[in-house]
Amino acid sequence: MNALELDSVSVAYGQALVLDDVSLEVGAGEWAALIGPNGAGKTTLLRAVAGLVASAGTIRVGGRDARELRRRERARRIALVPQSPVVPPEMTVREYVLLGRTPHVGYLSSESRRDRDAADRAVARLELEPFEQRPLASLSGGERQRAVLARALAQEAEVLLLDEPTSALDIGRQQQALELIDTLRREDGLTVLAAMHDLTLAGQYADRLFLLDRGALVATGTPREVLREDLLAAHYEADVRVIVAGSDVLVLPAQRTRAALAAGGAT
Repeated sequence: MNALELDSVSVAYGQALVLDDVSLEVGAGEWAALIGPNGAGKTTLLRAVAGLVASAGTIRVGGRDARELRRRERARRIALVPQSPVVPPEMTVREYVLLGRTPHVGYLSSESRRDRDAADRAVARLELEPFEQRPLASLSGGERQRAVLARALAQEAEVLLLDEPTSALDIGRQQQALELIDTLRREDGLTVLAAMHDLTLAGQYADRLFLLDRGALVATGTPREVLREDLLAAHYEADVRVIVAGSDVLVLPAQRTRAALAAGGAT
């Protein structure tokens, strides 16, 4: 069964078409990555799935047309981690993570023990216990991003949308966050759709890649099928080297030799 299905989805901002007739499927428990150059439409696609921007076409969540879902029900099914979230500076980490339970709390009701337990689990999984009572404004960029991820995990949605989830993290925290997401996917059946700039990380963690360029889906497949030098050169306008090492696909910029640089600078 597919957790997400997009059928001819388009998004326009005024006269500008930023997502053009995109159709794709993400299976339940799958990790799929959206890749592509800046302005390709990756963030817009995530926002369309989350219901934050109006779109044409059909989006199905767990087989149901998303337009049939009320806002709170959609939020119970889909959690979004934006690249640049707005965080209330004076709110503590604990209070912020507990906000992830909002879709589960009835109107005029307060958080239940289950809600508090879910927040506790999310805080523990992101190793945020030492920061629980600290205001968000006091955190580093990486610590704040971990708090945002913890809030999404507390939501306990079946689909997790990630927009550059490791952009503010050092290499150790990157690995920790991605391994945690992968563990949740495997153990809890979480479905992940992530926009990722780091193509090597996308190739390591994602089952399938969707390559977007200028709002259109131009390639779909496994990391080995999509992370090809010719394909990346055509859509990123960059010279890259792709190295296959066991099950890993590594994407590196192709550095010019000193001789080539000297020749290019000769008159």
